[in-house]
Amino acid sequence: MNAFMSWIEQRIPVMRVANMHAIQYPAPKNMNFWYIFGFLATIVLVNQILTGIWLTMSYEPSAERAFASVEYIMREVNYGWLIRYMHSTGASAFFIVVYLHMFRGMMYGSYQKPRELLWVFGMLIYLALMAEAFMGYVLPWGQMSYWGAQVIVSLFSAIPVIGPDLVEWIQGDYVISGATLNRFFALHVIALPLVIVILVFLHIIALHEVGSNNPDGVNVKHKKGSLAEEDKTVYKIHEYYTDKYDIIDDVVPFFPHIVLKDLVAFSVFLFGFCYIMFFMPEMGGYFLEHPNFEVANPYKTPAHIFPVWYFTPYYAILKAVPDKLFGVLTMFSAIAVLFALPWIDRGKVRSWRYRCGLHKVNLLVFTAVFVFLGYLGGTPQENWKIIASQIATIMYFGFFVLLWIYSGKEKTKPVPARITL
Repeated sequence: MNAFMSWIEQRIPVMRVANMHAIQYPAPKNMNFWYIFGFLATIVLVNQILTGIWLTMSYEPSAERAFASVEYIMREVNYGWLIRYMHSTGASAFFIVVYLHMFRGMMYGSYQKPRELLWVFGMLIYLALMAEAFMGYVLPWGQMSYWGAQVIVSLFSAIPVIGPDLVEWIQGDYVISGATLNRFFALHVIALPLVIVILVFLHIIALHEVGSNNPDGVNVKHKKGSLAEEDKTVYKIHEYYTDKYDIIDDVVPFFPHIVLKDLVAFSVFLFGFCYIMFFMPEMGGYFLEHPNFEVANPYKTPAHIFPVWYFTPYYAILKAVPDKLFGVLTMFSAIAVLFALPWIDRGKVRSWRYRCGLHKVNLLVFTAVFVFLGYLGGTPQENWKIIASQIATIMYFGFFVLLWIYSGKEKTKPVPARITL
């Protein structure tokens, strides 16, 4: 076996890459609860790919058979109901862990230099995930799938000059039809998963090149020759890192230390995931909308049309602006401004542990506003909700304006030279 593995290693450096990027990767030893969500996102991604493959074996991407094929999966295919609920629950779980992962990055400044590209890759994953979720949302071909697609695709008609032609090109027809469903199916099962996997790979490579951040936001890698021998790590770390840097003993190898922490988190996550999947897969209509249990009917509009919960903050921003074009621009700007966060934040300190009180309040208010926008976008519109959406939208963008203003001359607490446990 050793001879065989040596033969493989000489041709494909499997173990060298595994040691470099997983087993012997130097991780800060003070990683806390907030650092589990990247691992959980990877687990959910694997779940979505595997269950998606099984679902495509029985799904028929046509306007005539799509809804019936989903019912066939639920009622006739052996354990088809389980696979479908794993996939539908996984879609919402994916956004839950991604949102928490992004919040952790904002708390500890994981987007600041030298991790700007890491953040951009993460945002590209988020954008691709939104497109992937929207395409998958249409596939059951229920009432909310059909009318949700009608609303979202029609937004592009607001673009001057090319809008109507762009809508027709996206739909593949003059209206939302079987042609639209067919191309959304192709994008959902082939193109977008491939894009997401490539972006995840680039995200991990970028992370391992600059190193993981930590709750203190201090560096654990130092210029070669800058540390005394007694300060260097006593653990076995891959030579890729020790040849380039002096690694202080505030790091541990990813395996088994961080892996064991992640497995404990995964056990807790799996308990919650299975409870929802087996006992409340619809989650009160938030994970699986009630109108989607009716076949798509172009002649019957649902009483209220709004997207799945993970899109509702941006939907509230869209509805907050009376003009359609400016509403679309505002909604996309709400996503685009997140890409610019590494350059909007001019602070020299990463972690909010050592930043001013205003920064902590600003971030917590931003989080509360985002959740509130989600509520406003996922419930029937009323006059007070429109006004509240407009105020919340101003506060959403106000977070970035305020951050740019105070971060340049922010008074911070002293940052420790070494990480604290």
